[in-house]
Amino acid sequence: MSTEIDWDDAFANGAYIDGAAGYPPRWEQAAQAFRAGANLHPDIAYGDQPRETYDLFLPDTHPRGLVVFVHGGYWLKFDKSYWSHLAAGPVAQGWAVALPSYTLAPKASIPQITDQISRAVQHAAAKIAGPICLTGHSAGGHLVTRMICDDTPLPPSILDRIVHVLSISGLHDLRPLLQTQMNAELGLTDETARSESPALHDPKPGIAVTAWVGGHERPEFLRQSALLREAWARKGCAAHLHVATGQHHFNVIDGLARPDSALTQAVLTQPPRLA
Repeated sequence: MSTEIDWDDAFANGAYIDGAAGYPPRWEQAAQAFRAGANLHPDIAYGDQPRETYDLFLPDTHPRGLVVFVHGGYWLKFDKSYWSHLAAGPVAQGWAVALPSYTLAPKASIPQITDQISRAVQHAAAKIAGPICLTGHSAGGHLVTRMICDDTPLPPSILDRIVHVLSISGLHDLRPLLQTQMNAELGLTDETARSESPALHDPKPGIAVTAWVGGHERPEFLRQSALLREAWARKGCAAHLHVATGQHHFNVIDGLARPDSALTQAVLTQPPRLA
């Protein structure tokens, strides 16, 4: 019996989710419906490239702080317009929410996308005072954890405001992607796969981190979340792992649309720091 791992299959979420093709249209419809009634400042430019923009959703009261949600899609697809409804939970709790787009691979490399998200966070943080919570799904989980690695492009003035990073089904070790067909578009090398893997970095001190993953996800996503928690906890980070019972890669984010959900509460609650 072969012991080789089929890495393309390991990252194939849709093939193991019933009705997977129906999720993107539903996301887009829910996002449009939320935007129609939201206090929205759309398409704020944080750079010169066409996709270097973010949508900013504001609560009815003075914002308690800023949440940044970064979308997934293996750095290859989607944009901010699919995910507007995921701002609903934090906005209802009084937080401003920024949802950035970024240039997709292969037009941009993953290191370039990391830099784009850094600039989006800085731009939104200049508009909204107070604490900052970063969250993202899948590739977005990778990008938000990259923001607090030892080589982060974020300046200390922004890092000092980040109180919690919550990676939802995030990718924290990119080395297996070297063995996938999608790497023809991602363009990862041995060097960039290592340098862009949060689990291989030291985290910036004093920032709590949660790896949140669905209990019915592919084994590789469960591994990636457990790996980040273990690696960063061993390096002194207040790192936590939460496995959401019964949820898979496409519905694990749904709670962000509800103010009273466990996921929304988790994003906005700073976990205990290590003594």
